Amino acid sequence: MARAISITVAVVLLVTVPHAQESSLDAHRKTLDQILDLYVRDGDVYYRALKLERAKLDGFVSRLATEPIDKASREERLAFWLNAYNALVLQTVIDHYPIQKRSSEYPAKSIRQIPGAFERLQHHVAGRTLTLDQIEQTILPEFHDPRVYLVLGRGARGSGRLRSEAYTPQRIGDQLAEVAGECVGRGQCLQIDRDSDRVSVSSIFSWRGQEFVDAYAGAAPQAFASRSPIERAVVALLEPKLLTLEKEFLAKNTFRLAYIPFDWTLNDLTGRGGR
Repeated sequence: MARAISITVAVVLLVTVPHAQESSLDAHRKTLDQILDLYVRDGDVYYRALKLERAKLDGFVSRLATEPIDKASREERLAFWLNAYNALVLQTVIDHYPIQKRSSEYPAKSIRQIPGAFERLQHHVAGRTLTLDQIEQTILPEFHDPRVYLVLGRGARGSGRLRSEAYTPQRIGDQLAEVAGECVGRGQCLQIDRDSDRVSVSSIFSWRGQEFVDAYAGAAPQAFASRSPIERAVVALLEPKLLTLEKEFLAKNTFRLAYIPFDWTLNDLTGRGGR
């Protein structure tokens, strides 16, 4: 009888411990979900209101430091790192908000006016000390999905559209697909000029060019075989999501590829939405 009870207890522990961890991660993620839902609209942020009511964001970021993520599933880890990056950007901005202009190289109030915002400011995440650049350049490449670079909210209008929801392991595939689909409808990500026979894409495609090539160049239609690897990657990723007229334009295969200068203007809604 005692042996049977011991076996039952062991089975219960095996079932409930992973579930408890999952519930803990879900609860943590729900906090960010509430923050994004309240303060983000169509990719822009009510930074002033977020700074005045920052306790939830600070609590979320604080907990990132000790979150046990290394042994989680790929989907869980990917959602975690994307949410961590976006939350750290939000905190970096409000830590310095209103941002003071220091350089004429970038727009006033840009996150780039914060010294070392990406390359020097250090953050504690999952037991590691990292900068935002280190997350982007050393951790995210491990997932071999360059769509992640289109979702990073870099605190700028030229970045991917910051969503009003957190990324979740249950929906991460659909969420990344939606982000790629949104690219074709955003002027900061894609511009098709039939008159000048030009296709312009975000500079993000040039920043992370090899990763886009590795993931998508081989999937481009054979008609584009003579194109450069990055051109084939752009076609393979974006062409399926284009309108019919745009697809017909690409099919002519005479376009020139160009890169849109990245807009570092702060994605700030303050004053535009009554907050």
